[in-house]
Amino acid sequence: MIYIASPYAHPDPAIMQGRFHKVCEFTADLLNSGLVVYSPIAHNHYLACNFDLPRTWDFWQNLDLHMLDLATELHVLCLPGWHSSQGVQAEIAHAIQTNKLVIYVEA
Repeated sequence: MIYIASPYAHPDPAIMQGRFHKVCEFTADLLNSGLVVYSPIAHNHYLACNFDLPRTWDFWQNLDLHMLDLATELHVLCLPGWHSSQGVQAEIAHAIQTNKLVIYVEA
């Protein structure tokens, strides 16, 4: 399974929505090519928006790192803001610590 890391949280809702859309496109492309992928943003954005769940790394960290542990590799979708994303940086660090292949994908 490929875990997809991408920035999400931002004070501007339009930027968050744009990030969501980009990672969904990327996730769909990988699924269409026959790969097994998990994107915490693509898979959980609906829940966060429609059931008043927090959109912070603190809330999602436990689930995200558990899913990353199940993955064989991490793909980082390098959207603007990925360098400063607390979640993306934690996911990269965890992947490296657990000896997973990390692939950086230019958006």
